[in-house]
Amino acid sequence: MSPHAELVSRLRAAWLSGKTRPTEYRLAQLEALGRFLDEKKQDILEATAADMRKPPFEVEVSELSICRSELNHTLNNLGAWMKDKHVEKNWATQLDSAFIRKDPYGVVLIIGPWNYPINLLLVPLIGAIAAGNCVVMKPSEITRNVERLVAETLPRYLDEDCFAVVTAGVEETTRLLENKFDYIFFTGSSSVGRIVMTAAAKHLTPVTLELGGKNPCYVSDSCDVQNVARRVAWGRFFNAGQTCVAPDYVLCSAEMQEKLLPALREVITEFYGPNPRESPDFGRIVGDRQFQRVQALLHSGHTAIGGQTDAEERYIAPTVLVEVQQDDPVMQEEIFGPILPILTVASVDDAIAFINARERPLVLYVFSSRKEVVKRVLERTSSGGFCANDTIMHMTIPSLPFGGIGQSGLGRYHGRSSFETFSHQRSALLRGAGRESLNTPRYPPYAPHRLPLLRAATETKRRATCLLL
Repeated sequence: MSPHAELVSRLRAAWLSGKTRPTEYRLAQLEALGRFLDEKKQDILEATAADMRKPPFEVEVSELSICRSELNHTLNNLGAWMKDKHVEKNWATQLDSAFIRKDPYGVVLIIGPWNYPINLLLVPLIGAIAAGNCVVMKPSEITRNVERLVAETLPRYLDEDCFAVVTAGVEETTRLLENKFDYIFFTGSSSVGRIVMTAAAKHLTPVTLELGGKNPCYVSDSCDVQNVARRVAWGRFFNAGQTCVAPDYVLCSAEMQEKLLPALREVITEFYGPNPRESPDFGRIVGDRQFQRVQALLHSGHTAIGGQTDAEERYIAPTVLVEVQQDDPVMQEEIFGPILPILTVASVDDAIAFINARERPLVLYVFSSRKEVVKRVLERTSSGGFCANDTIMHMTIPSLPFGGIGQSGLGRYHGRSSFETFSHQRSALLRGAGRESLNTPRYPPYAPHRLPLLRAATETKRRATCLLL
């Protein structure tokens, strides 16, 4: 038996023992995860700085704070989430109990990405623990310092019979996926997501795929340009642009572009100083391969702001591109770097048509002081999430489900949605053993005169409706 198969077998035995099912056990493991975040805070700050030169402030906001918020939200509500949900019954089962039981799946696999290596590994883990599963975690090998920190220290806080961390590169992860898991949760690129889904299909394993895509940001002519510049620049250049929900490109009129460019230039200087390379608040691209890919995208359109690079530091300046064409390389893939292309459209309807002609994004942003414009974009487009007059902030609300649609992902999580993602909705009907005479109409030999009674007892009737014209 391979080490991975042996590990999965050991965790499955622990799950079958029922150890993870009691509420008290789940709460204790979640509390232990909270202690990990508190006691290893400095180690997390140092590891993320070593991997990506990520500013401590950004780590606090996007990694630690979001994890704590998710954890507290789950601790506050887990008892209510775990309760059986009783459902409406037909006449034949009025004396019985019909409900939905939230069962754990069993042994689940969580594969985390490198861009937010704590948040995007631990937030799914919180949901998996809350739902009563055993978990194998696979942190990204690209952020090596965080991977080592998680592998060496997290198991000391959690029950090692039920939770394990696996360090693996591409080949080892491929072998890991050959094992039968009861659920797989993957965050990463669409190309790897397809590989994960293919591996899961061999065992008919359900999956959640949190992918990415090109998130549009429509800026209407009716808005406060300075506010738009600040909020868009923050969302685009946070974590050096390596954020799956960052605004990937701006759509606006030519007149708005003329106003937006100087506002963006002023805001970038305000945020990062005259030379962002010297700013302690601006991160770096995670690796050489990623740097080369993002650097190549700078040749699209015309550089209006920024454009400076340093391969040795993996530094790419906050950059704004104009005169970008739809078929330019920067518009063919998710940027995942500090580059913001601006494309001009004649109207909100043209923007909507542009968005709808492409794969559905993970999130869609719109800026407008007119509610009807926001409503029009919301109603006539489709995306995983939607945010008006800001960027990224929808991610801070645990009660909002997060996930993609189509090319940008499959499934959802955060808050109750995380608990439900890692729970099997098990239907249950508990009938009494007596009253057998009530069952006689359904038994052979069939008698046509019994059919109306049987239908009345089992069919759901359409409620009367009243339409006000």
